[in-house]
Formats: sequence, structure tokens, C-alpha cells
Amino acid sequence: MTTTTCICLKFGTRYGPEYVNRLRSGLARHSASRLRFVCMTDDARGLDPGIEVLPLPQEPFHDRMFAAMQAKGLKAPFQKISLFRPGLIEGLEGPLLVLDIDVAITGNVDVIRDFAPGKIAMRREWHARSGLPALGHGSVEKIEPDRHRYLYDRMAENPEEALVYGGGSEQIYTSRLALDHGDFAPLPEAWVVSFKYDCRPAKPLNLFVAPRLPADARVVCFHGRPKMDEAVQGYRAGLASTKACGWLRDAWMGTAA
Repeated sequence: MTTTTCICLKFGTRYGPEYVNRLRSGLARHSASRLRFVCMTDDARGLDPGIEVLPLPQEPFHDRMFAAMQAKGLKAPFQKISLFRPGLIEGLEGPLLVLDIDVAITGNVDVIRDFAPGKIAMRREWHARSGLPALGHGSVEKIEPDRHRYLYDRMAENPEEALVYGGGSEQIYTSRLALDHGDFAPLPEAWVVSFKYDCRPAKPLNLFVAPRLPADARVVCFHGRPKMDEAVQGYRAGLASTKACGWLRDAWMGTAA
């Protein structure tokens, strides 16, 4: 049986272990393959037994990278860069799905694993930052660390230059470097959707109509507000409010598989 290997990253105190556990459960419900689920973290307390734990590493170039980010007023180092290091996951077979923990799995993810073999696949960013191209959004990435080791190597060789190249953004760094290598493959936009852009009804209907789940959505991303727990209950923020979302409660808080 084919194995789908997924990894997420949890550090700090912003998100509890339930986010990781629910992500794994959602993936298990929506994959016909054997699931291997890994969490790279600085605190494994509360994680379900079926989750492989990788200690959050400190790369040899961490101090240079962190100092360069502080000098630019950026808040945190590129924590995902370790996910691109060949050999990080022992016995990795096939592609690696990299997922943020603030996403809900709503459809089959095997198609993402199998999409554009040999390429780095990301959904295009919904809105470009001023002066920068609308490349990839980092909530869902499909990579092959051995094939795409240049994502790690460039940062390791010159963190200061790599941060400038990526405009201080992990997702711009990843997708721009992949594009430069002829490896960037945009995921179908219908597969990876934004809750606030694709699910929330247009204003002012959002005040009266509950959010909808697009028919072919596989992953729903929660960037900005509302967060997942807010969207489940209903979110009050004036004209940006949303009604309570029953399908999200089922997708994100469903029974563990």
C-alpha cells in the first residue's frame, strides 16, 4: 500500500496539541493510503500515540539567520527550513506533504501527494504583497527533500542573502526558488481554499448566511481572522463576522480515525 507522509511544525504556545491531533485525524479520514504523520516540535506533551515526534532542531546557521531577521525587524526565524533538509525523516518514501496546523482537511489529500511528480507544489497566494509576485502560499506544500535540497542549501550557505531573496517570507523564498529551478507547480485553486476568501459569503450576506464549503476543497486554510475555533462558534467582528460553521466543526473536531 502507498504511504502518504505528512509533517507539521508546532513550536511556542500559540497552538495546543489538539491542533496537531485533529490535523492527523482529518488526514486519516481523507486518505486511502497508509498515513505516516510526523510533528516537529519543541513540546510533544499531549500528542496522540500514533504521531511520530521529531525534536525541533537548531540548524548550524540559526544564529546568523536569526540575527539577520532581527536586523530587518522580522519576528521569527524560518522554522520550516529544517523540513527541507535531506535525511530529516528517516526512511521517507516518496513526496512529503508539509502542512500548517491551522488548516482543516475536508477532502482526499492523496491527489496532492501525487500532483506534479518531482515538482514543488503550493497553492498560489491569494494576494501578493506590494512589489512581490503572487507565488506560493505556505499552508500546504508538497516537496521531495532529496530532490529539492537546494531549498535548505541556499539558506545554509548564506542566510543573509537568502532572507533578502525571499523578501523575509518563507513562502516567497520557497516558491521563488522553486520557480527559478523550474520546479514550481501551482496546486489547483479549488483544492486548497481560504476560509475568509472562499468560504465566507460576500459582505453583507456573511451576516446572515453560514460559510459554505467549496465542492472540491481538500484543505481549508485559516490565515488571519477568524481562527478555526472562532469560525466554528461564529465570529463577531462587524462586517467581517461569520455565522457558526457546522461543517467545520465536523471536519476539524470529528472523531479521531
